[in-house]
Amino acid sequence: MIANPSWPLALRFALAAIVGCALIARRQRPRAVFAIAATALGLSVFLGRDVGFVPAVFALYALAVFRSVRSAWIGYAITAAITLLSLTTTSLLANALVFYIPLAADATPSAFFVLAVCLVAVLIGSNVGNRRRYLDALIDRARQLAHERDQQAETATAAERSRIAREMHDIVSHSLTVMIALADGSARLADKAPARSAETMRMVAETGRSALADMRRLLGVLRTDSDEDDAIEPQPGVSELNELVERFRAAGLPVRITITGTPPEDTGQQLTVFRIVQEALTNALRYASLATSVTVVIDIGDRIRITIEDDATVHDSDGRGSGSGLLGLRERVALYGGTLEAGPRRGGGWRLSASFDTIPVRPRTEETAP
Repeated sequence: MIANPSWPLALRFALAAIVGCALIARRQRPRAVFAIAATALGLSVFLGRDVGFVPAVFALYALAVFRSVRSAWIGYAITAAITLLSLTTTSLLANALVFYIPLAADATPSAFFVLAVCLVAVLIGSNVGNRRRYLDALIDRARQLAHERDQQAETATAAERSRIAREMHDIVSHSLTVMIALADGSARLADKAPARSAETMRMVAETGRSALADMRRLLGVLRTDSDEDDAIEPQPGVSELNELVERFRAAGLPVRITITGTPPEDTGQQLTVFRIVQEALTNALRYASLATSVTVVIDIGDRIRITIEDDATVHDSDGRGSGSGLLGLRERVALYGGTLEAGPRRGGGWRLSASFDTIPVRPRTEETAP
């Protein structure tokens, strides 16, 4: 029997230093730190409870704050088991008189004190941890909302750029094509029919002014500050189609247009109809050769159906351009759940057809001939 062994003081200091260094990392590695503190608590039956008691309290608090409440309660259960096991071991060794246990005399009160203080640490840590996690969740949600808002802004910006690009293409392509055709005709008539040549040049100027007005209207969308006194010009629609057709007829393109039904009330749908006809006639004037007839048929009912055909047997070798105009038209039609197809037709010529949903008001029939 060992009466009163003197435990090396250096061993207690070494264990305290190890646990103390481990506590530095309790924020980053709370579970690992608790494992070290629990081990020290188990050895405290031999070295003195002050070696493992205080680190266990800090480790449980760190588990609750930096890990989770569930982890803290699991840690508390482990701490209770180690404490009760230490209490039992202390009693058995003291009764067997194997050697002197420093804490045998006050083991039971000390054990309950350890469990009570650790319980307080878990409760306080759970409260602090829940509040910390709640604030972190709010911050993460705010960041997520900010990210979603930025994405929505980028999407809206891209959509607006696409819309402006379509409008730019429609305005510039149509106007320049008509102006070039009119200017060529005026040059040919300059010597033979000066009066008609002058009239043609006036039409060139009118087309240019119209294009300039459209460009100013479009660029006005990009202004950061708006003047309330500025009048907002209406978008072109079905009612402007006859004027559009007259421009192409003056440029030498034989166009026949037939409109059946009442134009839709939605200005966006009317603009889509106008742009489809404008793009098709512009392509016909630019790329088709020897066309004796260009037919435009617009049927407005439950759906708007547009068919545009030319009978030209010869087309420019470079085809129908880059296709950006047709791509823009498909995007316009897709907004209303419709489709658009374009390509050569049997027997020669070119055909463009489009259809999309609308709501009819009352039917009527209007037909104009060249």
